Amino acid sequence: MDTFDDPLLVTAAGYQELFDGLERALCEITGYDAVSLQPNAGSQGELSGLLAIADFTTPSVFLEAILSGPMQGRRRLYARLGMAARDPIDELLNSALEFERDETPSLDRFLAWFSRGTVDVQRDPGRPGNEVRVMTVHGAKGLEAPVVILADATADPARLGRNPITLEMAVGSGDDVPLIRPKKDERCPPFAEKIVAEEKRDLEEHWRLLYVALTRAADRLIVTGVAPKPKKDGSEARPANSWHIAVERALQSLEAEPTELDGWGAGLAYGTTGSPKGRVRESKPAPPKVEVPQWAKSAAPPEARPPRPLAPSAIAADDESTPPPSEAMRAAARRGTWIHQLLESLPSVPPDQRRGIGDRWLQRSAGVEDASMRGEIVRQVCEIISDSRFSGLFGDASLGEAPLGATLPDGRVIAGTVDRLLIEDTRISVIDFKTGRVPATASDVPRSHRAQMQAYAEALRAIFPGREIRAALLYTAAPKLIELSLEQGAANAHIAVNL
Repeated sequence: MDTFDDPLLVTAAGYQELFDGLERALCEITGYDAVSLQPNAGSQGELSGLLAIADFTTPSVFLEAILSGPMQGRRRLYARLGMAARDPIDELLNSALEFERDETPSLDRFLAWFSRGTVDVQRDPGRPGNEVRVMTVHGAKGLEAPVVILADATADPARLGRNPITLEMAVGSGDDVPLIRPKKDERCPPFAEKIVAEEKRDLEEHWRLLYVALTRAADRLIVTGVAPKPKKDGSEARPANSWHIAVERALQSLEAEPTELDGWGAGLAYGTTGSPKGRVRESKPAPPKVEVPQWAKSAAPPEARPPRPLAPSAIAADDESTPPPSEAMRAAARRGTWIHQLLESLPSVPPDQRRGIGDRWLQRSAGVEDASMRGEIVRQVCEIISDSRFSGLFGDASLGEAPLGATLPDGRVIAGTVDRLLIEDTRISVIDFKTGRVPATASDVPRSHRAQMQAYAEALRAIFPGREIRAALLYTAAPKLIELSLEQGAANAHIAVNL
């Protein structure tokens, strides 16, 4: 069948053969087992398209295809449910994206995951919106609207809801027991008193709710209701305790005017009928002119910025050349690091326990298997801590890892942390540990190390004016202790002690 001029096409059999050929061709192109060209409803076609992609796309893409694709699901939901549906729709899409971040994205897994959880969408009921909200008085507590309509004000409070079939009564000295509630003509003590008390509480709640309802309107309040069937004797058909009668009596006492309200019929009106925005406010006298001082018209001077704090270790550049580290130098550096850590932790340990605790730390935490090496390191650390000249720096009154911060007379701000600090009445002692290359003599102390200790000393002089400042460097690789003579504005090393 190559052309549409074939005479078979004008017969039913010809059309059927054409459809069968097209269906076979579509099956080969799409890979589907079967394709039908029979006319279907539009909804069935949309559903078929969604089912075709359900197994091959992520949940968020599938939902977006429904909401923003040819189906225009988002627009249809807004038209049917209003803009209040926007938040739940967005939350559903957010849930799909959250699921895809943590799980393997598939529609079946998403449905199972979503059905196991609960999602609460919090909306602000008090925000303004171009919509009509139907709410109970309880639900309207705390809210306000320009126009409020009490649409059921003629209801009888005694007939609102359904009376419970049981009545809680105390039996003996035990708890309350549910008993069958007697009918009105069967009431007798003590049931009558209990029922009357309940009815009184319900009526009081009825009037409290009226107060809540009357105070929800910002501009206009309309009290209305379904007119009850007139009585044969011509008496008042509205219930005596209805809101409508209570509000009517209140308006009459305020001399409200009878009027025909457009769309509402005869009623009473009280207050202004125009919009509050159109009210003419009384003109107030203009306030006296205030003379603005000249300084208030001038631009504020630029705010002084404090100088950036300087770390003492970065004051002077460490530009001294050093040879490439050898294996022995690396071992010495590791040894210095262990000594440094022991000097931080062992001063707080009782003297008779320092050797044992230090040895266990070196074996378990530092991984030093050589017992003789551990003993030598612990011995050197304990000798430094117990040295009579510096014992105070490692005593109970000293501070470890003490932060310093001060503004020097030249305006520089110094901020850093010293390894040990001892504050006494007339003297301040500070020591800093170094794990690098050990100077051969005091004159070989690197210039950056001297500048660092000089900065510490200047900061301590600013913090503790008038006190003697004593500073020292401990090179832990040897170990070697060098006390520095830091006169104000100078830093010359003069004592070198090998330990």
